[in-house]
Amino acid sequence: MQNIEFTVGQFKATECFREGWEFIKPHYWMMFAITLVGMLIASIIPFGIALGALNCGLYYVLFQMRDGKAPDFSDLFKGINYFVPSLIATMILIIPIVISTIVMWVSMVGVMFSMTDSRGRIDESAIFALYGTMLVEGLIVAIVLSCIHAFIIFTYPLIVEYNLSGIESFKLSAKAAWANLGGVISLILCQFGLAFVGYLLCGFGLYLTLPIMWAGVFVAYQKVFPHGNRANLDPPPPSIYQNL
Repeated sequence: MQNIEFTVGQFKATECFREGWEFIKPHYWMMFAITLVGMLIASIIPFGIALGALNCGLYYVLFQMRDGKAPDFSDLFKGINYFVPSLIATMILIIPIVISTIVMWVSMVGVMFSMTDSRGRIDESAIFALYGTMLVEGLIVAIVLSCIHAFIIFTYPLIVEYNLSGIESFKLSAKAAWANLGGVISLILCQFGLAFVGYLLCGFGLYLTLPIMWAGVFVAYQKVFPHGNRANLDPPPPSIYQNL
């Protein structure tokens, strides 16, 4: 892996999202359309297989904007050139989600069976036990997934900028996130705040905030990794990952 250095304590979450908004504001509606299409495609393709590639595509668009180019819809689909490393990185998040979902379903079924008498009737107290189980497990899952999200937060832009493998980008992202843990936690809390505001706007408002979320993280990434490989932003040929 390349010797890629990162900074510590060089960003504040609120400033990143403010700068991110200023960064995309001249092209906001184009970025909104690109982000919306990317998320819709990712949601249609099962098991999150395309999620990583579309994330890379969105960051590729932001890198192009950083270099003074207007956002281009076709750039979103250049994320497919990073399919293999981005899929590996995405599995780091998807696999725990699948496991936690299975565990939650098994535990809920177990609670229901334990509260069922010989006649097949469910004790009324099972309802409270069931909701209690869901609440506790949901909280644990949310904490675990938030921690994983924190560690992979810089993974996709690292893949795009440095052509790293999925494992290499995750390791470097995790190291940088751990060294900037306070700032990364603030970033995630700001994302939750934006998402909450979006849900208040009849749910659809969430899609309006998505471009700002990506832009805020992108600004934070540039502050953490300020010495990027500026001259190497052309997507690599798929053959580069064949032996990974």
